[in-house]
Formats: sequence, structure tokens, C-alpha cells
Amino acid sequence: MQPNFIQGLGGFPVALVIFAGIAVFLVLRLRSVLGKRVGFEKPPVPTGQMSGYQNGPIIEGRALPPETGRIVPDPRSPLGERLMQIVNRDPQFDPPKFLEQAETAFRMIVTGFAAGDRTTLKNLLTDSVFQTFDAAITARETANQRQRTEIKAILSATIEDAQIVGDEAAVIVRFTSDQVNVALDANGAPLGTEAVSELTDLWTFTRNLKGREQTWRLAAARTGS
Repeated sequence: MQPNFIQGLGGFPVALVIFAGIAVFLVLRLRSVLGKRVGFEKPPVPTGQMSGYQNGPIIEGRALPPETGRIVPDPRSPLGERLMQIVNRDPQFDPPKFLEQAETAFRMIVTGFAAGDRTTLKNLLTDSVFQTFDAAITARETANQRQRTEIKAILSATIEDAQIVGDEAAVIVRFTSDQVNVALDANGAPLGTEAVSELTDLWTFTRNLKGREQTWRLAAARTGS
């Protein structure tokens, strides 16, 4: 007589043993995948050239078509491989987490500049960029004006480029946001019309990979394209 596939072994069906083994394998496999840094665990490869890193800070943006969400490059792409060079030097660097923190910094810097909050800006900007922002705030104060800024939404935050120069790591992020920006006179009256504008900015964040400080600071800001 041919043996039956579901014949019991000591009263326990053999098929259930096989299916249980397959289920355990799949669970362990899934757990190992979910525990990874979205694929950013490969060894580094040579970097390419990063455009925009040397551009000076500009405190404005212009309207561009909207995008949505936070976008992290594929780790197999040339940009993803350049990000992996940073991961290789700093295992704590996590591109999705970095993008989340960059978005928080964007909100703090934009609103801090509008409020003239030099203390907040000092902690988030490089010295040269802080001097530029400080000069703009001083000019506004000299004119006896204030600025009101409200970020209605950040439509997208995208890692555009990354590079390591010596021990200095730089990551460019493109932000597309809906904002209300209006200048106010000494009495708080608007000097222009209030309207929601869609703005795009390219911000370069830098950090010394050998330094103790973990904060990524804004090193350059310019209008997107």
C-alpha cells in the first residue's frame, strides 16, 4: 500500500509539521528583512560629483510643481551608493530618519528666521549661514518690520544628492512646501497680501563625521529648479 501524505506520525499529521516549518521560515525571513535599514547596508562605492554644494545661502524660494511625501533614493542607485559611503563612516546614519529630522529642521529654521529667533538658528546653521540670516534679521529690525510665516504643509522632502569631502559629509534635500509669508509694519499691519505660495528650496546639510556633535547643520540654501 502506498503511504498516505497526511498519514499521522504518532497521532500528529505530517502535513501540519511541514506547513509549520514553512511558516516559521517565512516569519524569520520577514523579520530579517524588516530589521534592515531599507537596503542601506551595502559596502561603499566611489562618489560622483555633487552639484550645488558650493552655492551660497539664499533665503527665498519660487513656485514649482508639487510632489508628495518623503523620498529616499534606491540604495542600488548611484545616489543610494553615495549615501552608503556616509553609512559606512557613520553606522548611526539612517537616510529615512535623516530625512524626517531634516524636515523638522526645515520647519524650525523657516519659522525661526521669521520670528528672529537667533538662538534657535545658531544651533541649526553653520557659522557662515547664521551670519547671513542674522544680517537679514537685523535689516528687518532696522526697518522696524516683522515677518509672519506659516508653513501650511510640506508637500515633499527628497534627498537630491550626497557626498563626503574629507571628513565632511553633505546631503542636499529638496523641500516643496505651501507657505504664507507676509511682512508686517511696526503696528503689525500687513505690507502685502496674504496668500499661500508653493515654494521649493534646495538645502545642503553638513556634518563632520569625526566630530562628537551629531547635529546636521544647514550649510547652504538656494532656490530649487
